[in-house]
Amino acid sequence: MTRYAGRRAVIAGEATGIGLAIAKRLVEGGAEVVLTARTPRERAQASAELGSAARVVAPAAAMAGFQPVDGDGARDDGARDGGGARDGDVGVVDFVFADAVATARPLLAHVRDGGAVVLTAPAPSHASVQALAAELASRGIRVNAVAPGCIEAPAGGAASLPTLPRLPPLGRVGSAEEVARAALFLATEATFTTGARLPVDGGLSHP
Repeated sequence: MTRYAGRRAVIAGEATGIGLAIAKRLVEGGAEVVLTARTPRERAQASAELGSAARVVAPAAAMAGFQPVDGDGARDDGARDGGGARDGDVGVVDFVFADAVATARPLLAHVRDGGAVVLTAPAPSHASVQALAAELASRGIRVNAVAPGCIEAPAGGAASLPTLPRLPPLGRVGSAEEVARAALFLATEATFTTGARLPVDGGLSHP
């Protein structure tokens, strides 16, 4: 499948569960992907699952997979006008998926104009999503978020189920794959949507 052929994405902040599920769908669709993982164990596990189709790196090296460096470790792609990525830049990416605004912010200069940022953790408020969307609107970059809830933990079991008095209206626990599909919809299909926060929780937030 080549649905995402020619696209580049960074998935930052969460290398298990949702982040890994997004990476799998992107590489299956032909995208060039860099996934960040905080610990050597997480990097080894993600690399084993993704194979050579994606690069799994420490957070500080998020863009190293896309742009060459010189002997001093400095970028050799030149300065950017206004801090924004240009389509000719080696370090330009189409999509950033991040678990928080703070995680996404260091990568924003690398997102091409017209690209997309999707926040993937429940924590970002709708106000923070809207604020970042307004900040990047002049570059045509869309910013949206998924708000997962009652999602099965990567190692099995429901991550949020112990604190819930009942299952959501759909009557089951969701999967990381279902959150990944929603995140990819916001990044690639929802081309006239920005500043939105999409619950992916089986109806839990709308009883």
